[in-house]
Amino acid sequence: MEGSVHDEQEKDADLRKLSSGHDSLAFGVNSAAPRDTLYALATLGGVSVRPSSGRTILFGRNRDDVHVCVGGDDTKVSRVHGELVYRERRWEVATTGKLPLRLPGSRMLFHGEEPIPLGEGYTPLFVRGSSGREHLLEVYVVGPDGQRPVSRHRDVTQPPKTWRLSPAERLALVVLGQRYLLHEARPQPLAWRQAADQLAELAPNDGWTAKRVEHLVVAVRTRLSRGGVPGLTREEVGEPVGNSLNDNLLRELMLSTTLVPPDLALLEDF
Repeated sequence: MEGSVHDEQEKDADLRKLSSGHDSLAFGVNSAAPRDTLYALATLGGVSVRPSSGRTILFGRNRDDVHVCVGGDDTKVSRVHGELVYRERRWEVATTGKLPLRLPGSRMLFHGEEPIPLGEGYTPLFVRGSSGREHLLEVYVVGPDGQRPVSRHRDVTQPPKTWRLSPAERLALVVLGQRYLLHEARPQPLAWRQAADQLAELAPNDGWTAKRVEHLVVAVRTRLSRGGVPGLTREEVGEPVGNSLNDNLLRELMLSTTLVPPDLALLEDF
């Protein structure tokens, strides 16, 4: 099978390669692609492909055998770990590797189980690897109106407002909110100490402590609260506060696409 997928890609007029520098699919897709066009993207790049009955896109560790390489340096990931197949006018995902795929809501898809249909829009898929690593495969299926919602009446469709974060703030918030970025079913923020311990492992010379994490996150909450985001102060939430303030903060950062699943790569970049 070696080289066969790459040979197919070079000759296939309906398939286009996406570079490793392509924007996260969480931001949508830019081209006016036909309905049911599939985009699939991982760290090393990906593909977009027009729909046709039986069309199959393979993903996994061995880049010579797949269309999208996922976890290329991780032997826990199977050489061909899964497939995206277009049948009965919809895209479906199936696991062919030894370990299951994890879909949003912590739904697990094991080898031999019935494929799961993919909805229109954005879906992150996760492959668990070595030492607790999770490799992200982003998938986007173009809906009936293309990639962007059509304006209704005379209203102008506005893009989400993203929030400016310093590099230290972004790293701290990705660690604090990694369960949200992993699309777990009922995510909660890490505790200050948990976050500080992980940050100290990632960047041991940067002086990470629980107090430093808390001060950074509180500063971001204060800034966003002044910018009009509700639910980020004790007065608004009421007692007992618990994790409510950080939960509301992380959900706003996700909804505004200030933080997106590919930001998890920061946890491997140090």
